[in-house]
Amino acid sequence: MKLDPAQAAFCYLLLSGTLVHEGTFSDMQRKYRIDVRPQLVMLVSIDRYPELAFGKPLTWKIEIGRSLVDAVHEALHVPFVWVWIEEGVLSVLLELPNEERFRKNIRERIFQMARRIQKSADRKQISVSIGIGTYYEDPLMLHYSFAEAKNSMIDRFFQGNRLIFQYEKKNVRDHWKDPLSQEEKAELLARVRIGDEEGTVAYLKILLERMAQAYKHNVDMFKSEVIDLVMMMSRLVLEYGVSAATILSENARFIQDLYHTVRYDTFVKKVCEYGRQLTEQVASTHMFAVSPVIRQAIRYIKENHQKRISLHEIAQYCCLSKYHFSHLFKKETGMSFLDFLNKTRIEKAIHFLETTDLTIQQVAYRVGFEDANYFSRMFKKYTRYSPTAYRSARLC
Repeated sequence: MKLDPAQAAFCYLLLSGTLVHEGTFSDMQRKYRIDVRPQLVMLVSIDRYPELAFGKPLTWKIEIGRSLVDAVHEALHVPFVWVWIEEGVLSVLLELPNEERFRKNIRERIFQMARRIQKSADRKQISVSIGIGTYYEDPLMLHYSFAEAKNSMIDRFFQGNRLIFQYEKKNVRDHWKDPLSQEEKAELLARVRIGDEEGTVAYLKILLERMAQAYKHNVDMFKSEVIDLVMMMSRLVLEYGVSAATILSENARFIQDLYHTVRYDTFVKKVCEYGRQLTEQVASTHMFAVSPVIRQAIRYIKENHQKRISLHEIAQYCCLSKYHFSHLFKKETGMSFLDFLNKTRIEKAIHFLETTDLTIQQVAYRVGFEDANYFSRMFKKYTRYSPTAYRSARLC
């Protein structure tokens, strides 16, 4: 069924709340020849539409749109009008029965209507999620129902596909407690700092899950906090001499893309991939010109620096004998395997000393040293300062 231009104009006036500037509701009904007196808005959104539509021709988009409209007409037995508000999202304006039995259980009845739309769409092989606004007796209040229907679908970001959301006013907290501790943020940035790509991605996933739980009723807050985390990583990368123009332009593109991402799993995937790219840029600034096997060893050290790593273990990982590996590693990097491991740990420890209030013992443990005294000796060997003196000097 095709959209009538008069119906589209009428719907837009109602959804925007601007019909009041043109005349009374009855006057505008006559002008546009509309018989429906809508009191509630449903938003019918095609699940994963951006992914489905990517690369598809215009004819496909027209066909899926018409199929969805047909599904809505087949499912609903009440008067309604409709209009597309964006690609893949149909706004349905319904006039509800004035029967007492319907009004007594109005939420359940409306939910049943939405479920019928889903089943009708299923038969046409279209998966949809639906947001339902509040019922308003006065059609001139319909723009509130429209806003509420959109608001109800915020939770779709976290929950998935083929869902129905009915608007409920939520108690929004005025003050949000940051779900991430200073030490957790420092751990993430320390992994970026030493060029630990896999470690950065793995830890990002943990932090994003924690933030999602904290902000599950406020998607905008969640996205904003994640973007702050990305900016922190970006600033760290800039300290390593990576082109500011490159980072800033990439950040602008990436942030805009994130704000338009409508699925949590896709959002996480994008953030982790960007985190990997940033970490790669740090790693490339101090990567030696080494053979593939030594590059593999360096990556293994960075990913496992917090654990006990023996020469035998890493040589076996690289499929070399201990002697051959030890000789090749020192020849190509200029330092022994153990020196490189300790230098990586010290580089990470420097970040903790600069950005957290962790004790020296806690820092030592976090970067892979079991003995705080040994850590202090190694730290002084590489920096010429004790950990305590280094922290004091940084604070001055």
